[in-house]
Amino acid sequence: MPEPKSIVGAPCWVDLTSSDPQRVIPFYSGLFGWAADTNEDPQYGGYSIFSKDGKPIAGLGPQQEGNPYGNVWTVYLASEDAAATADKAAAAGGQVMMPAMVVGDQGTMAIIGDPAGAVVGVWQADQHRGFGLVDEAGAPVWFETMSRDYAAALPFYESVFGWRYDAIGDGDEFRYSQAKIGDEMVAGAMDASGFLPEGVPSFWQFYIGVQDTDLALEKVVELGGTVVRPAEDTPFGRLAAVADPLGANFQISSIQQQ
Repeated sequence: MPEPKSIVGAPCWVDLTSSDPQRVIPFYSGLFGWAADTNEDPQYGGYSIFSKDGKPIAGLGPQQEGNPYGNVWTVYLASEDAAATADKAAAAGGQVMMPAMVVGDQGTMAIIGDPAGAVVGVWQADQHRGFGLVDEAGAPVWFETMSRDYAAALPFYESVFGWRYDAIGDGDEFRYSQAKIGDEMVAGAMDASGFLPEGVPSFWQFYIGVQDTDLALEKVVELGGTVVRPAEDTPFGRLAAVADPLGANFQISSIQQQ
């Protein structure tokens, strides 16, 4: 079981804000074998931790009153100081959507927007260290921002999170960079300005590994979800986009053999 590395500036957690958490738990449990454990302490607002083989994989929280954004996944980047990271984001041309907030003894979170409008979380760990498992079936395998302003997004993440880049495509048809911290590849950035539908803003997305993408798509439909983008073969695995029964989108990817 691959153990995640703790790297400041790298994705460290994902969570789902759902309008009906109890409705989607059977979907994720059936698709990935995740178990959901809800923290009954009122200060955590009914937040659940999805786990696989006893290791934390993702979070699930109810949509809060007054919050118009439901049924959406959020990617979090690790920080040693969430408040300082939020300040750096603002200084680098981003927006602080939610200032740093202490979450019990678990850690401190903030939500920021990059200059292209993509929303991403910031997590300063205390007791909750983030992913307990990565890079296998039923666990996160990749993260990327789909950006309407690629030229602004790259220097933003370099300034705020210390990213450096290897470009793997720089043409009008495909412009993509892989972000690195030290020698570790941590995320991707795609120039999506040429193909995102009108009205769709920049966003972050992530991939969960599966053994067989086509069989997983059949399971998605069986469990009440939808196929957003059919499976396609790429140099990075067989990929597809899906949504849970309430419309929360995420990606799946076949696990590549080493």
